[in-house]
Amino acid sequence: MTMEDLMNDSQSYPAPELGSVIEGTVVGLKKNEIVVDLNGVAVGIIAGRETKDSAETIKDLKIGDEVKAVVIEPENESGMVVLSLKKASQANTWDKFETAFKDQENVEVTVTEANKGGLLLDVDGIKGFIPVSQLAPMHYPRVDGADAAEILRRLQKLVGQKLTTKVINLDRATGKMILSEKAAANADSSSKLQDLNIGDEVEGKVSGVVKFGIFVTFEGLEGLVHISEIAWGHVSNPHQYAKVGDSVKVQIIGIEGDKLSLSIKRLIPDPWEAIAKKYEIGTKVKGTVNRFSQYGAFVQLEDDITGLIHLSEISDSKVEDPKDFLSIGDEVEAEVINIDSDERRIGLTLKSGGGAKKKKEEVAEEAEAEAPAEEEKEEKPKKKAAKKADKEEAKEEEAEEKEESSEE
Repeated sequence: MTMEDLMNDSQSYPAPELGSVIEGTVVGLKKNEIVVDLNGVAVGIIAGRETKDSAETIKDLKIGDEVKAVVIEPENESGMVVLSLKKASQANTWDKFETAFKDQENVEVTVTEANKGGLLLDVDGIKGFIPVSQLAPMHYPRVDGADAAEILRRLQKLVGQKLTTKVINLDRATGKMILSEKAAANADSSSKLQDLNIGDEVEGKVSGVVKFGIFVTFEGLEGLVHISEIAWGHVSNPHQYAKVGDSVKVQIIGIEGDKLSLSIKRLIPDPWEAIAKKYEIGTKVKGTVNRFSQYGAFVQLEDDITGLIHLSEISDSKVEDPKDFLSIGDEVEAEVINIDSDERRIGLTLKSGGGAKKKKEEVAEEAEAEAPAEEEKEEKPKKKAAKKADKEEAKEEEAEEKEESSEE
C-alpha cells in the first residue's frame, strides 16, 4: 500500500464522534479488555464493564474478528478512542424492542427482580417492567385477601425465568418500557381455543385457589373450576381440595370467548346414581348435623351425600330457627321422606318414631326440674341408713346402761 493510499484511507475514515457506532478489528484481547484497530488510523479500547453486554460478545471474540462498538470518549490520555460493547448492544436491543413494538412481535426476556407491583428486567441497561396485571394466567398470583407478602413470595419464584412478552409501551429517551406476558399469551391462546370442545378432558396444574373455586392452567390456557364443580357433595372451602402447583384432571364444560369453565367432579362417578336404591323412602338413616340454612338443618350421611331436615320436620312445635333445636355435630336418626335425583336432594324427618326435637331451653328446663327429684331419690337411702345407724347406736347405749346397773 502506498503512502497516497494510506492518506486517502485516513481522509475517508470519519473522526470518532461521541455516541457514534464504529467498526474495527480486534488486535488485542484480555479478560476485561479489548484493543481494536480502527482502520489503521486510530486505536480503540474497550475495558471493564463496557465489555459486558447481554450477548456476552467477549466470550466468543478472537484476534482478527470485526466488532462494533459505541464511542464514549473520542480520545483518552493515552490517545486511544474509548469504546463500549455494552452501549452498542443496548442500541441493538433498543432497535429490537422498537421493531417488536411496531410489528407486535413477541420478545423473550429474563426476569431480574420482583416487587409487589410486578416483575423487573434489565437488558443492557434498558429497564423493563411487567405489572402483575400483565402476567399470563399461569404466573398471575391469585391470593385470597390480596396478601401483599404472599403475592411477593410467588413473584420472587419467577426471578431468573425467561418469559415470552409483548412490548406495550416504551420510551427510548428515559430508557424504560412496559411489557405484557398476558398479551403474548392471549395471542397464542386464540388459536388453541378453537381446537377445544365441550366435554374434552385435559390435565393441567392448579394456578390459584380462591374462595369461589380453583384456577387450572394447561397449554397456555386457564380455566375456572367453580366451587360447585369441585366435588359432588357440598364444598365450603376449595383450599381443602387443591393447592397451587397440584396436577389435576378436568373436563371442559363451557367455552365463552376466552373464558373456560372446567369441572373436576364430572370425571368422578356420580354417587347419586345409586342413591335412589340405597335411600328408599321410609328408610331410617343416621348422620351428623353439619350446617344450617334458613330452610332447616343439613345432615351428612356419607362423604358426598347430605340430607335436609326441613324446619317443619324437626319438631312437633313451630320451628323458626333450627339452631334452637339442634347443634353442629349432633348425631341424629332420621327417616327418608323424599328423594329428588334431578335436584340432588334427600328430604329427612325427625318427627317419625318419636324422634321430634324439643327446644334446647325446654330440654334444659326439664333437666332442671328432674334434678331435685333425682337428688331426693338419692337422699332416701342415705336417710334410711342414718336412721338405722341411730337405732343401733341407741340399742348399744341401752345395753351399756343395763350392764352398769347390774354391776352396781
